[in-house]
Amino acid sequence: MIRLVPRQEVAPAMVYLSPVIALAATVLFGLILFAILGFPPLDPLFNFFVKPLLGPSGITNLLLKATPLILIAIGLSMGFRANVWNIGAEGQYTIGAVFAGGLALAFYDIDTPLLLPGMIVFGILGGMAWAAIPAFLRTRFNTSELLTSLMLVYVATQVLLYLVHGPWKDPDGFAFPETRLFHDAATLPRLWSGTRLNLGWPLALIAVFAAWIVMGRSLIGFQIRVSGAAPTAARFAGFSERRVIWLTLMIGGGLAGLSGMIEVSGTIGQLVPIISPGYGFTAIIVAFLGRLNPIGILFAGLLMALSFLGGEMVQIENGLPRSVGGLFQGMLLFFLLASDVLMNYRIVRVRTKHAQVATS
Repeated sequence: MIRLVPRQEVAPAMVYLSPVIALAATVLFGLILFAILGFPPLDPLFNFFVKPLLGPSGITNLLLKATPLILIAIGLSMGFRANVWNIGAEGQYTIGAVFAGGLALAFYDIDTPLLLPGMIVFGILGGMAWAAIPAFLRTRFNTSELLTSLMLVYVATQVLLYLVHGPWKDPDGFAFPETRLFHDAATLPRLWSGTRLNLGWPLALIAVFAAWIVMGRSLIGFQIRVSGAAPTAARFAGFSERRVIWLTLMIGGGLAGLSGMIEVSGTIGQLVPIISPGYGFTAIIVAFLGRLNPIGILFAGLLMALSFLGGEMVQIENGLPRSVGGLFQGMLLFFLLASDVLMNYRIVRVRTKHAQVATS
């Protein structure tokens, strides 16, 4: 008989082995899935994990996809470390894109170098403003930020749809629900000619480094960690719970809004009804796969970005639906949660009474 027995303390090795086990289980079940669907298992698996990285634009496309995932996950991880459960980053991402896009459209005919920095600021402020709603409700009425932030995602989507179908619709766009293309001054510069990789990637790396410094070597980071790990001790030490809630939600919302600005300014070049394939929700998986650590999130973001590219590749090469990428993301999260059990429990083999009698 197999039984889970509680450990005396969390197993440090399993903290880092758990994502590896989850990834290995995801690949194994992916092979089984492809075989059930009637494909030679190794062929679609190669197309999913390897082929998107081949060619001159493979790596740059990976970095482009990873940029919003890393930025959003960095912000979410700070809140999760403090037990502040912001799962509405998708909405904050959308409103950040709306704020930045609105500024670009307001100065459509003006070529100024100040426009792009202004869009960055507006994108951050838009995400922070949307995150301020659950922050206020949590600190004022003790309302669950998990529910309010999630519900606001759908409100943000409706705001975007109203604008692109209504007052911001391109008058020369043949009635398509989209805004004007942004002016060159409102477009993020490309890092390498011939690729789509833009200034957003260095901003993501800066966010990773800044989060590593803040969480590991600052008083604010210490307060966030203690508030999540030992709330009673945090209150006894005089740490303000309200301050931690506001701070983490503002950081999470700001980085999500910045990601939205980067997407519409660097990748799409205008506001359209769908500006995200689900980055805000996928970033939750990235945060936990990276163990809420900035460096881990960097690598987890690259892995999850590969799942988006892999989903597109198997659609082209094998005729599978693009949603295969989402399926792999779901399996990865499922196996990660399952393998995390091994941090607090160990598997032991227990001899049953019948076996003991038979042996005697």
